[in-house]
Amino acid sequence: MDDTDRWRDMASAPRDGSRILVTIRPSEQGPAEVDLAYWSNGDQFAAEGWRASDSSPGHIIEYAEPELKCWMRMPSANRTSMPSPWEGDDDQELYGSGI
Repeated sequence: MDDTDRWRDMASAPRDGSRILVTIRPSEQGPAEVDLAYWSNGDQFAAEGWRASDSSPGHIIEYAEPELKCWMRMPSANRTSMPSPWEGDDDQELYGSGI
């Protein structure tokens, strides 16, 4: 397990605009979830705070501090983390139809 595979307290989350994974606490609206979020210093559309990464002008999805439980860095997308290609002989096995 490297540094990206660890959940941390929100107090230590980066507030530099970088995207991070956050755990949203369970509520009356549903169970706990994971979302991609970032800290915004605020603009003409909303005040500073945590926003879902799929927010857009006119449709800002904000999270209040108490809604977020913890955070994790985004996993890296380097070539060393890529899985090995499938090397099986039977294509039916690949799609599950060989069962």
